[in-house]
Amino acid sequence: MNQSISGISGYDDFLSVAKSAARAAGDVLKEWLGKALVTEKSPGDFVTQADFASQQTIQEMIQAAFPGHDFLGEENSPGGDRPGQPIDSEFCWVVDPLDGTTNYIHQLRSFSVSIALLHRGNIVVGVVYDPLLDEMYAGSLGGGASLNDLPISVSPCQDINQSLLVCSFSTHVQEDSIELRRFTNILCHTRSSIRRLGSAALNLAYVACGRLDGYWATSLNLWDMAAGTIILTEAGGVLEHIDSKPLQLDDPQFVAANNAALLRQVSAALRG
Repeated sequence: MNQSISGISGYDDFLSVAKSAARAAGDVLKEWLGKALVTEKSPGDFVTQADFASQQTIQEMIQAAFPGHDFLGEENSPGGDRPGQPIDSEFCWVVDPLDGTTNYIHQLRSFSVSIALLHRGNIVVGVVYDPLLDEMYAGSLGGGASLNDLPISVSPCQDINQSLLVCSFSTHVQEDSIELRRFTNILCHTRSSIRRLGSAALNLAYVACGRLDGYWATSLNLWDMAAGTIILTEAGGVLEHIDSKPLQLDDPQFVAANNAALLRQVSAALRG
C-alpha cells in the first residue's frame, strides 16, 4: 500500500483501512450490546468484553495492512493517565475501540469507535464511527472532513449566548474541583445550553459538523480525542489548551470551538 504523505492522495489508503476497521469494530460492538461482561479498571472506569473484542478487530486489520506501524490502543496502554511511546514514531495508530463505555453498558445510544494515525507525533488521519446511526466521520491533514463521504463544516455561531456547548468530566469529580468551578462559571453565559453526552470522540465530531458549537475537556487521554481533533480542524474548527496555550498531545486538556471568536468567549467564561 502507498505510504506517501507528500500530498492529500497519500492519505487515501490510511483512511480506507481506518474506515473499514471502524466499521468492523462497530459490528462487534453491536453484536455484544447488552451482553458484554463488565469489569472496573478503577473505580468508575469500566471496561467490557466488547472493548477488547473491538480493539482486537481493529488491531488485526491495521497490522495486516501496515505491519510496520506501531499501535496504541486504550486496552493495551501502559497504564496510568497518559500513554507512553510509540506516539512519536514514524507511524502510530491511536485507537479507542469503544468511546463511551458507560453509555454502552447502559445501552444508551451514544458511543463510538475512534481511530487516528500519527506521523512523527502529528495527527494526519482520523475516523470516528457511530455504529448505531451508521455515521462515519473522517478527516485527513489537508484533505478536509466528511460525514459518510459528504463534506462537513462547523456552524457559523459566534456568540456564546446563542451557542450549544458540550463538556466532559472526570470519573472522580470533587465537590470543590476546578472542573465544577469552570462549569459553574460558564453556565450563566450559555442560557444553560450545555450538554454532557459521554463520548469525547463524538463530541468533537458533532462540533465539526455543526451540531454543537464548542466543547471543553480536561480529563481525557490521547485515544479519546486524537481522531476527533483532526476531523474538527479540517472542518474549520479550532482548539487550544485549556490554559490558552497551544494544544499538546501529551496533555490533552483543551477548549474546542467552531471559530476563534467563540473559542475566546468560551475560554474567558471558563476562567470566570
